Amino acid sequence: MSDNTIDSSKRTWLIATSCVGAAGTVATAIPFASSIQPSERAKAAGASVEVDISAVKPGEKITVEWRGKPVWIIRRTPEQIAALSSVEGELADPKSERKPSELTPEYARNQARSIKPEVFVAVGICTHLGCSPSDKFAPGAQPSLPNDWPGGFLCPCHGSTFDLAGRVFKNKPAPDNLEIPPHMYLSDNRLIIGEDKKA
Repeated sequence: MSDNTIDSSKRTWLIATSCVGAAGTVATAIPFASSIQPSERAKAAGASVEVDISAVKPGEKITVEWRGKPVWIIRRTPEQIAALSSVEGELADPKSERKPSELTPEYARNQARSIKPEVFVAVGICTHLGCSPSDKFAPGAQPSLPNDWPGGFLCPCHGSTFDLAGRVFKNKPAPDNLEIPPHMYLSDNRLIIGEDKKA
């Protein structure tokens, strides 16, 4: 057997061994890299959610998921903001004084229940039995709503109504206003839901 034959077989053996080793390294690295990412359980447990709201026009709503809950982000029109003061006498908790630490952070304890009056952020779950209210933004008479309806939300399950700041009307099954999640602005059009360190 010549020296060239030995070198050639060693070379083939080294290449094959290196390929198997590289494949094993990749196979090991993929699950490791995946384990660094937050799991679905971790996301559901409270990972924050960043949202770009630049495309949301006045009068429109988008929904994102945070902790397994729907979070509504609504860009209110000037008319919708103005209507908030006209219904205060009809609301069960107009100043969000019930359970303030649980349902309304300090920076949202105002008439608009928001950091910026034009942007409303709320958990879209009725405080009665956990149903999701429907949008009823248009003011005026509509089925299941009063003739002087100012615009807001209707929970179809048991008839609870909320204004466009998520405040519940009097004599309705829902005991409290809609929850305002912790949130803050990263820029004019970027929100983070689940954190409020700078708010």
